[in-house]
Amino acid sequence: MGSSLIVIRKTALEHVSTGTLIITLVIMIIVSAYFSASETGMMTLNRYRLRHQAKQGNRAARRVEKLLQQPDRLISLVLIGNNLVNILASALATIVGMRLYGDAGVAIATGVLTFAVLLFAEVLPKTFAALYPERIAFPSSLLLMPLQKIMLPLVWVLNTLSRLLMRLFGIKTNVHLSDAVSKEELRTIVNESRSQISRRNQDMLLSVLDLESVSVNDIMVPRNEIVGIDINDDWKSIMRQLTHSPHGRIVLYRASLDDVIGMLRVREAYRLMTEKKEFNKENLLRAADEIYFIPEGTPLNIQLVKFQRNKEKVGIVVDEYGDIQGLVTVEDILEEIVGDFTTSMSPTLAEEVTPQSDGSVLIEGSANVRELNKAFNWRLPAEDARTINGMLLEVLEEIPPVNTEIRVENYDIQILDVQDNMIKQVRVTPVQPIRASVEQH
Repeated sequence: MGSSLIVIRKTALEHVSTGTLIITLVIMIIVSAYFSASETGMMTLNRYRLRHQAKQGNRAARRVEKLLQQPDRLISLVLIGNNLVNILASALATIVGMRLYGDAGVAIATGVLTFAVLLFAEVLPKTFAALYPERIAFPSSLLLMPLQKIMLPLVWVLNTLSRLLMRLFGIKTNVHLSDAVSKEELRTIVNESRSQISRRNQDMLLSVLDLESVSVNDIMVPRNEIVGIDINDDWKSIMRQLTHSPHGRIVLYRASLDDVIGMLRVREAYRLMTEKKEFNKENLLRAADEIYFIPEGTPLNIQLVKFQRNKEKVGIVVDEYGDIQGLVTVEDILEEIVGDFTTSMSPTLAEEVTPQSDGSVLIEGSANVRELNKAFNWRLPAEDARTINGMLLEVLEEIPPVNTEIRVENYDIQILDVQDNMIKQVRVTPVQPIRASVEQH
């Protein structure tokens, strides 16, 4: 059977010159390279960039996106074209080899063709397509679209047979692959986009992704730092606190913060001062808004939506017993995304830490543990406490004396100052060297 095929081929092509056969063989290798590069280019394309370009009206992107909607058909089409060309090239190479070198030409043609196909029809085109997928996929779609329509019957038969065989082996063929990415995958995409996105914008995007893992407890102004006015104070004291307040809103309470009355907008109080002839405690109480309470442990992404939905800008955080734990504002949540505002009254992390030449860091006890971890790429425990002081008290379970030394995780901590039952300053020496600078924060 094989000898008869060769005879037929030789009879059909014996009138064709050897030069023409060689030129045809070169063309077959070029066509094979086209199919190889098209396959790699199509499969290597960034699907999200492609989708964006298609939405922007790029016709080539739309063609490619349409082809990729049914990848099984596209792959079958490319493989059919590639194999037909390679088989034809093999037959031509055999004839050329036998004409030039006789029976030994078969082996010579096989070796030369194998090298040529691997180099010029596989490695080079696929490498180029992998590096520049758009430069290959977009123009090749002009030819692949009509080819797909012409070869549709054969493609359908091959796909149907392949699915039947896969089902015989128990392989599911109706699996739908989603293009959706998880939060961690999206984080990786942002981290890998440094050439396209500035470091500051990267940090903002990553902070948005972290909102659901951070609760109001992590960013609230603690109870002992809440600025409020005791309505039972004398009027002169109240007026003095109003006129010297650095905040836009002040909590009003009676005797104790546990008995809160309302949230006073300082601007509204100033307006009443100018409009009313008699400005007193009664007018002040009428101007106060109702307190907006927030359950402790509420994730920041949820609380931000609640602030927007309820048209509130500040809320009081309470525990399961209704006891006040702290105060949270919209600005506090926004600072988690964009960084500290210059108008913030709280000290910045750069003001609370002082890196030393020996690799240690002097840190104020009020410094936020999460911010330290982000700034220095540390892994200090931040689940049960918000500040360095709180973290150490959780670990030690007592108020330590000065110069107490303790190891937490991979960090040696020396307590330098203790006042008013609080740890005021510590020295932290990480076992691993610092890999980030706090100056950027």
